[in-house]
Amino acid sequence: MSPRRRILFAVVAVLLVAAGGLAGVRLLGGGDDGPRPDQATPGTVLLVPGYGGNTTALARLRDQLRAEGRTAKIVALPDGGTGDFEAQAATLDAAVRGETGSSPSVDIVGYSAGGVVARLWVDRYRGAEVARRIVTLGSPLHGTRLAAAGAALAPDACPPACRQLAPGSALLDRLAGEDLPEGLPWLSIWTENDETVQPPDSARLAGAVNVPLQGVCPQRQVSHSQLPTDQAVSAIVTSTLAAPALAQPKACPV
Repeated sequence: MSPRRRILFAVVAVLLVAAGGLAGVRLLGGGDDGPRPDQATPGTVLLVPGYGGNTTALARLRDQLRAEGRTAKIVALPDGGTGDFEAQAATLDAAVRGETGSSPSVDIVGYSAGGVVARLWVDRYRGAEVARRIVTLGSPLHGTRLAAAGAALAPDACPPACRQLAPGSALLDRLAGEDLPEGLPWLSIWTENDETVQPPDSARLAGAVNVPLQGVCPQRQVSHSQLPTDQAVSAIVTSTLAAPALAQPKACPV
């Protein structure tokens, strides 16, 4: 091969690698500049359970949303919500695609680790283009010390999601390096009484409306497991999804 032809092939190879790199960045969604759903036209609400996949805690919130006229469904996660978060995000995406054929968009409510599923879904599947609003409840978006202790002290009993929820895991570090897509309304609520997500403000997310429950309802005692069923939290969630635009709650609703 002549030197000139070798140079040509080298240039083409560099361009292909660069194009692939750009495509990869776009897929991660941090710089997502695609369309955004109409805030005035709500679609289905998908509720994503936490670690362990127990749907009971979310059933009351689902029923309350249905009583207010919304279509609301709980997403069943693979491996009981303890498997790899990539597979959980793919399951959420399948549920979203199952709704957006007849619905203009979806609202997502992620409880506990379900919020991490939602965060990963936004990045992997350009979720900002179909998610009208996202609300997370006590979500360890930066991990929890409980998972770190489990991974260190009993690694054989700590499944993939447990290890990925340890602060500083490869998954969480990768998500922390991605900006929330501009124009995606996201409300993150947590309780200062959280005994499972430590520290509780691991739920804080840059670019979101961040609400410690006691900042709105100072005297309210709510544990991690009570978040989906607490009357004040439920009222904040339902009003947030029904309001013309997502805004910081100003007063305790109960």
